[in-house]
Amino acid sequence: MTRETLKRTRPLDQEDGDPDAALIERVGQADPAAVRTLVARKLPRVLALAARLLGDRNEAEDVAQETFMRAWKQAPHWREGEARFDTWLHRVALNLCYDRLRAHRETLVDEIPDEADPQAAPDAELETRSRGEQVRTALAALPARQREALVLTYYQELSNLEAAGLMGISVDALESLLARARRSLRAQLGPGASSKEIS
Repeated sequence: MTRETLKRTRPLDQEDGDPDAALIERVGQADPAAVRTLVARKLPRVLALAARLLGDRNEAEDVAQETFMRAWKQAPHWREGEARFDTWLHRVALNLCYDRLRAHRETLVDEIPDEADPQAAPDAELETRSRGEQVRTALAALPARQREALVLTYYQELSNLEAAGLMGISVDALESLLARARRSLRAQLGPGASSKEIS
């Protein structure tokens, strides 16, 4: 099937189409400028997603690299209308994170640091850094599905409908995961935890 035939057979009822479709087509044609644009546009979010789910920057970089390797392989075959490219990219990154979490489940639990000593951070900047580490530690201690729900909705800024779709669950199930995750984080961070920290 030629590209022209593909274009003619695309669904006409798509709301806005895929905003990345033209870029992915150029990536599929090995256009170096398109590859650089795609990386600049998508890498920060993929890295942030992986880092928050895995709690390890190096592992997150490995996941991002593998995600983009799969994107390059898929680009020549991408068909607009099957799924939005951004949704597909998030799904690939999530699956790679799941694989790593399954492989390192015991290791991740062992690496959770002890609570920081509040006396050890007299400087405001150090206190902020310490609190950030407490939030990251509390996030890492959540069950994987609760952590995923929080990361997708709050950090990746996906709608509940988009996040539920990526996770393969209903919006009600997603909201239940979010409620349990918030309760767990409040319990771990204490009564003084702000809603900004928790979300």
